[in-house]
Amino acid sequence: MDLSPPAPRPGATADVSVLAPLLDDFNSEFGAPTPGVAVLTTRLTALLARPEVIALLAGEPAVGLALLTLRPNVWYEGPVALLDELYVVPRERNRGIGSTLLAAAERAVRERGCELLEINVDGQDLEARRFYERHGYSHTEPGQTEPMLYYARELGERT
Repeated sequence: MDLSPPAPRPGATADVSVLAPLLDDFNSEFGAPTPGVAVLTTRLTALLARPEVIALLAGEPAVGLALLTLRPNVWYEGPVALLDELYVVPRERNRGIGSTLLAAAERAVRERGCELLEINVDGQDLEARRFYERHGYSHTEPGQTEPMLYYARELGERT
């Protein structure tokens, strides 16, 4: 029996029926709001048709995903990537799937000319913070000691 983590593969609009339930499960697991599978399916169908959105899936059937978006940035020659979501179903954790997905995400955005990959992590999510720090990510800029902060404000009603 092969216990090595499955190699990630690119996701496409044909995979929204797999991606949407995984994303819904992710938010539900951590008590975060989710618009539900139907809305996520509609949104993902539109998003995955765009070249600046990247989805990766691990496993068959999929047991993990990475979802990234690219945007222009004045400080870098190429786009900057944001790892919007990285999720592995609970029963499959601690097998290296998250690490494999993160490495594949880094390769995918490098191939598109990205020099920076940003990740937002909830401050209280110590497990995720340790995971990303173990992979070389930092919440401080080089040469600085104060942590970077993420601010957000919803602008109007969401559906």
